[in-house]
Amino acid sequence: MLGAGAIPQPLVPDAAVHGSTASPLTSKPAHGLTGQIRVPGDKSISHRSLMFGAVAVGETRASGLLEGEDVVNTAKAMRALGARVERTPDGIWRIQGVGVAGLQSPEGDLDFGNSGTGVRLALGLMASTPLVARCIGDASLSKRPMGRVTVPLAEIGARFETAEGNRLPLTLHGAKHAVPITYTLPVASAQVKSAVLLAGLNTPGRTTVIEPVATRDHTERMLKAFGAEIVTEARPDGRHIMITGQRELKAQTIDVPADPSSAAFPIVAALITEGSDITLGNVMLNETRTGLIATLIEMGGDIAILNRRLAGGEEVGDLRVRSSRLKGIKVPALRAPSMIDEYPALAVAAAYAEGTTHMAGLEELRVKESDRLAAVEAGLLANGVTTRSGPDWLEVEGGEVAGGGEVRTHLDHRIAMAFLVMGLAARKPVSIDDGAMIATSFPTFTALMNGMGCRIEPSP
Repeated sequence: MLGAGAIPQPLVPDAAVHGSTASPLTSKPAHGLTGQIRVPGDKSISHRSLMFGAVAVGETRASGLLEGEDVVNTAKAMRALGARVERTPDGIWRIQGVGVAGLQSPEGDLDFGNSGTGVRLALGLMASTPLVARCIGDASLSKRPMGRVTVPLAEIGARFETAEGNRLPLTLHGAKHAVPITYTLPVASAQVKSAVLLAGLNTPGRTTVIEPVATRDHTERMLKAFGAEIVTEARPDGRHIMITGQRELKAQTIDVPADPSSAAFPIVAALITEGSDITLGNVMLNETRTGLIATLIEMGGDIAILNRRLAGGEEVGDLRVRSSRLKGIKVPALRAPSMIDEYPALAVAAAYAEGTTHMAGLEELRVKESDRLAAVEAGLLANGVTTRSGPDWLEVEGGEVAGGGEVRTHLDHRIAMAFLVMGLAARKPVSIDDGAMIATSFPTFTALMNGMGCRIEPSP
């Protein structure tokens, strides 16, 4: 049994912990994937459950939490900031909060590993409290820009010392006298929106975020459930999200639904692998997260949504997915915020679709765990797929996939999983240079996929 405050190691039964020796994998052609599966809990909800619980009053309990490295690192960070965090033997996470003004300076560095969501939201959570914290991450996270959150948080009153290019390592000096701001998002980013709103929790008065293009609204939904005074209004210049600060949050009980971003990989696997018929249970169907499902259905994918229901303020349902003959389409740029993490999986589906698939509005992919747009294109080319691209768009010529290439993942878990899926229907196996980082978001990926009939193995 775990003692008070104990945090387990990430559950990584089929991949080495990220940052250890590389773990190259190969995916071989398969046939007839079947099974009823449930992918891990939603990463966005898992991060927020821990963070909001840490600044609530009372004990928050979360079940179904994703226990990959990203979320475990967030749990460790919340504990270092003063919250009591423990996992019971039956998988329930208990978070004893310290209140919106109760976070304390940690004794050591806060290590967020590979997680941009973890560090950017945590910076917002800490920015309006007079503490000092040094944040670090792995090689991939240390290349990602933090200026998009440090700029608005500095307006609130926080100070930052960063590595060159506004990157990690980063030391935050929280505001002694935080001031509310009105901030218009320069790019569609739920992380930036969330960071500003979380800073508003301990800021007197009303903090406002204006988003010209709607992004994931998990932060708004969950803050309201925790009792925050938060209002959203649709106006001509976009959505205005307004939070009134210095109101205590109340602890909640949370059942984390399955992550649609993780579900993307078995969904595409079933669509492109002949003779497949799988069902994914309890998948989140929040309308800001279902862009991939809508797109695949438009492409001719046989995806049935069953048993729609509400769970913890979020719509969930079961997805039945059967192999399909896909066709290329133009994916509208306005859909990008609702599926930004799913484009690597969509690109693989597009490689098997008849005709051309054009994807626009992808500039955000340039600053993910890797330059994800460049990494996707390179992986497609390595396996005989014809592509064209620009600063914010990608075009894929579909048909049969030759395969036989090795893909450089650039320490990006979604690139790794997407191209392992590609190998299931290619003429020759597809290899990736490293699958260790898959543990950051989908610790049981290989075991779950092979349990359906996939053939994902260590590379010879």
